[in-house]
Amino acid sequence: MPKLISLFIVFFCCLTGFGQVGDCTLGIGGKDNATLAEVFQLNDDQKAKMEIWTQELSIENKLLQDEIDLLMKTHPQKTEEELMQLAGKYKTLQDKMVVNAKSYDIKLLRLFNPKQYKLYTELCAEVMRTPLLGILPE
Repeated sequence: MPKLISLFIVFFCCLTGFGQVGDCTLGIGGKDNATLAEVFQLNDDQKAKMEIWTQELSIENKLLQDEIDLLMKTHPQKTEEELMQLAGKYKTLQDKMVVNAKSYDIKLLRLFNPKQYKLYTELCAEVMRTPLLGILPE
């Protein structure tokens, strides 16, 4: 188990950028749901909900990605002003994707028992990230 936790920390650092101060996200819907399940010792109900939420997040992000693709194809890009408008619209859509991802992380965190949540906060501290605020396991 300690080796798995160390692997998770290294993976987490690479994913989020070591040394950056920011939110400590779980990354539901990423490539490593199995690692999340193992590190936090998720029970069957938690695993099932995580899989459902992974699918929901994928659908929501696909819709946003489709909007981004359409924006890139159709938005005028000839002048500096048009490029600035495009950048603003693109950032708005990217921010929506980040908000979506965090919202699904929060759903899972709310299912954590106190031991799982304590591990989450300890791992966040180790990678110098801020745990998502306002989350208390039920």
